[in-house]
Amino acid sequence: MNNVLISYFYDAHKFITMKRLLTLILFISQVVALAQNDIKTVFEQSNGQETGTHTEVIAFYEKLAQSSPDIQIRKMGETDSGLPLHLVILDADRDFDLERSREKGKTVILINNGIHPGEADGIEASQMLLRDFAFHKERRAALKDIVLAVIPVYNIGGALNRNSHSRANQNGPKEYGFRGNARNYDLNRDFIKADAKNTRSFYEIFHLTQPDIFIDTHVSNGADYQYSITHLATQHNKLNSEMGRYIDNQFTPKLEALIKKKGSEITPYVNVFNNTPDAEGITQFMDHPTYSTGYTALFNTLGFMIETHMLKPFNVRVMATYDFLEAVIDIAGKEGKEIQRIRKANKMKPGERHPIAWKLDRGQHKEIPFKGYEGAMVESKVTGQQRLYYDRNKPFSKTIPYYNTYVPAREVTLPVGYVVPQGWHAVIDRLKWNGLKYTLLSRDTTINVEAYRIEKYNTSSSAYEGHYPHNSTEVSKETKTMSFSKGDYIFHIDQPGGRYLVETLEPEATDSFFNWNFFDTILQQKEHFSPYVFEEAAWDLLQNDPELKQAFEAKKKENKEFSESWYAQLDFIFKRSPYYENAHLQYPVYRLVE
Repeated sequence: MNNVLISYFYDAHKFITMKRLLTLILFISQVVALAQNDIKTVFEQSNGQETGTHTEVIAFYEKLAQSSPDIQIRKMGETDSGLPLHLVILDADRDFDLERSREKGKTVILINNGIHPGEADGIEASQMLLRDFAFHKERRAALKDIVLAVIPVYNIGGALNRNSHSRANQNGPKEYGFRGNARNYDLNRDFIKADAKNTRSFYEIFHLTQPDIFIDTHVSNGADYQYSITHLATQHNKLNSEMGRYIDNQFTPKLEALIKKKGSEITPYVNVFNNTPDAEGITQFMDHPTYSTGYTALFNTLGFMIETHMLKPFNVRVMATYDFLEAVIDIAGKEGKEIQRIRKANKMKPGERHPIAWKLDRGQHKEIPFKGYEGAMVESKVTGQQRLYYDRNKPFSKTIPYYNTYVPAREVTLPVGYVVPQGWHAVIDRLKWNGLKYTLLSRDTTINVEAYRIEKYNTSSSAYEGHYPHNSTEVSKETKTMSFSKGDYIFHIDQPGGRYLVETLEPEATDSFFNWNFFDTILQQKEHFSPYVFEEAAWDLLQNDPELKQAFEAKKKENKEFSESWYAQLDFIFKRSPYYENAHLQYPVYRLVE
């Protein structure tokens, strides 16, 4: 269309009269209107009953980009499906350079859709949202200081695996994708471990856009209630104090009020199982770093996860998602500069205390209005046992407790940085993928560091997202001078990804690389002893080391099981001797304190 218009102008420019100019303008507006009317989503074409395939969604955005100079679509990194992720950008300046947009002071909003492709509401809402803002002048004006970036479908492998049955609790659409990706990973559990190519490509998009606000679109499981949509904001206590207060006391209440004006009332995410929300209240979900909004919080991005309600009709859910996205844009247009200021002020400082694990404070809550349905336990026709039943003929509005205060369960004193020996390349790769800056040792050298030793940990007894992760990890710490090699890495925390460094490299952190099994080789002892050979050496060690002998005799008196096990006694001596390997249980990342 654009080439035709340019040619028309070129041929006509010598003899255009005012009347002809008005005729030409009318012609152009008619052509544009026809083009706009022709760009409809699968959702719209099916009267709100269906969602587009991955091919149809990408074709929609390509057509949109051809019709509007405000839209650009890019191919980004590869996914486990073999197909690339796409990034769609709406920039009213038509610049599409994210770095320049940030220099202009624009607020960047990144919307991620289809991480669980069966939850297709955001896929459809985002298509209509970008089209409507691109084609309506008055709405486009609202994006004067905003850049919108959209991942059309994140889990492409899951989107290609279409069916009509895997969402047993969900009311439409007719067909949809599957939760697992092409390698059956749940991508919303992969943001730290990055097993999937999708996640590595997401890193590329995230660090390209460096969003001020991130939104991940979902559909909920769980309780029944009157709301068509719920929100899961980044848990405010784990943000720095100013950012936490802002998202909890200002942004979220304004968001709720705006969405109510639009006709889609919203409440915090309802996280209960086999119980009614009004029975004991609801608890704010703690989005640890393995989840999308937990990951984005590590880089000081305000995150929201939308959870539309599974039992509401598909068309109602899509429009509620649309209203949510539009409300965020409205607030960002007014408060974008303040959000940017708060983000930049949030820095990691060596010597300060930083929480790395959290627990719910049941002693604190606030009262919130809640619209639900009366529930009761009734006899199941299937099992004959008691089952939960919601009576939609008995709606209620009441005040319920909302528990959204978390307190630190574990803290660390922040170091200057971390020394990571070059052999641990799987960890180093992930730090590099996330844009962490580093220096390399230019020669072999000795450095005064704090070293951790793994003292305790529990391991999951069943597989979880391709891992048997650890939890309840405990360490001991000592300061010592150690030798490091030329080419080893030093990562300082005084950088935008400082919090990411701390919460992945501190082994006691909830989603540390240690807990995600990246250092499991240190948990296995490589060298052992033959008892009949070590007997003589053990005797000599006890005779020549009074402190060792005293500890050995004391343990025999205190522990009957130990005193009756000849192997446990020899092992006790071996592990306190020069023969025992230093690498066993020695955490191989070191804290730089000077």
